[in-house]
Amino acid sequence: MRNRIALFVTIFFCSVAWGQSPTSPSTSTQPAQSQSMPGMDMSGGMSHHDMSNMKDMPMSDEKDPDASAHAMHSMEGHMDMGPHMKMTALRQPKPGDAARAQRIVEEARTASEKYKDYHAALADGFRIFHPEIPQKMYHFTNMGYGLEAFRHFNPEHPTSLLYEKNGDDYKLIGVMYTAPKRFTEDDLDERVPLSVAQWHEHVNFCAPPADRRKEMLGPKPQFGLRGSITTQEACDAVGGTFRPVIFNWMVHVYPFEKDPANIWSVERQHGDAD
Repeated sequence: MRNRIALFVTIFFCSVAWGQSPTSPSTSTQPAQSQSMPGMDMSGGMSHHDMSNMKDMPMSDEKDPDASAHAMHSMEGHMDMGPHMKMTALRQPKPGDAARAQRIVEEARTASEKYKDYHAALADGFRIFHPEIPQKMYHFTNMGYGLEAFRHFNPEHPTSLLYEKNGDDYKLIGVMYTAPKRFTEDDLDERVPLSVAQWHEHVNFCAPPADRRKEMLGPKPQFGLRGSITTQEACDAVGGTFRPVIFNWMVHVYPFEKDPANIWSVERQHGDAD
């Protein structure tokens, strides 16, 4: 069971990370625990239920099926995934929205300042997702903060820290907050005003059968978050495993930027910005 879940997660990651521009592998050496999927405890606590019965694919546990998926990030830079990404609608501003958003930015900036040294992030329980694979943006995820975000919103505890590689070092560029996928847009607006920010989630994911995984490395894949398959019927027809929604709601904040448009940049969430 664990192997099947780990495989599904790896397929998801590879469908995004291998589609990015970096070509040379990372030369840094990270702690062994950093290789594990954030939000997934491979040493135990996994559900004994069959994968098809797991509510929050691919990360769940039997006591609280949603409690770990929210800690997951969408990995590599939120590339332009087209039909594989759903964004919240941008709303008309309400009184107090701008001030509330600014408070979140200030709290995020203050809380993450210490993590400009990525060693401090590792010391505080953030774990790097697949540092051995070249990525445009690296997520350092704190599973405890992810669980907290499932219950309530604390701007001082981002689920993930966002870094760019800078030689053998990492440069902190932002943070990521998460929320349960069951949330409505009104629920999300209570956390971060939707007149300022747009949350996103990853949708229409078709995982390939075991004998077709390598196809995801091609220039025009059918499977994964770069794939052409976007429906249950099309996925079933080729023997894949379809998930309408994977992981939970996410929003990026770049608190060190000066321009508000860059602080809440939607384009950057899609990976269109440098």
